[in-house]
Amino acid sequence: MAMTTALINAGHVITGCCRSREKAASLQQLHGATHSFDAVDVTSDPKVSRWAVQAFDRQGPPDLIINNAAIINPNNKLWNISAADFDQLISINISGTANVLRHFVPQMVSRQDTTPYDGVIVNFSSGWGRSVSAEVAPYCASKWAIEGLTLALARELPDHMCAVSLNPGIINTEMLQSCLGSGAEYYPSPEQWAARAVPFILALNRSHNAQQLSVPD
Repeated sequence: MAMTTALINAGHVITGCCRSREKAASLQQLHGATHSFDAVDVTSDPKVSRWAVQAFDRQGPPDLIINNAAIINPNNKLWNISAADFDQLISINISGTANVLRHFVPQMVSRQDTTPYDGVIVNFSSGWGRSVSAEVAPYCASKWAIEGLTLALARELPDHMCAVSLNPGIINTEMLQSCLGSGAEYYPSPEQWAARAVPFILALNRSHNAQQLSVPD
């Protein structure tokens, strides 16, 4: 939500999705009809397809895709995590990202109405996409997968586009609180993070293609 607000304050029009209808309605009411927010299950390819069609009808192909949908497993040893919980995490963190790319990237590839056009894809990774810790093995696996998926995608894109994996850094969110408990309070709030991250993201262009980046401290 902090990133959405910062992007809007920077003058950008947002087409966004979230898990709950209530949150989507709240964002819509907060930011107005210029922007659009929908509840979308990104693990469902047909639902993402329908959302993409609606997005193109409203605003045309995007300049920037930010894939940041993800969940983390409760801290536990890998063998104690149920198959259902493991599969859900992989479905959201990896398949959800692929589903969005499948239905938005073709329109960006074919877009020729802006010169020069730098179509930018940012797939959120993690410090745990480049290193590991105990008791978060499924999450680590999913973010290592995002790194590889993004590097391969970058080789497939035309010259006017770029794809990067982005380690956002450590942010005091509910996800971090689930891992660190009260220790999460020592890290930046989402608003503090967005003040640094959004200008960094908006500066990305085709020269950054295939880079594994991190939001600067």
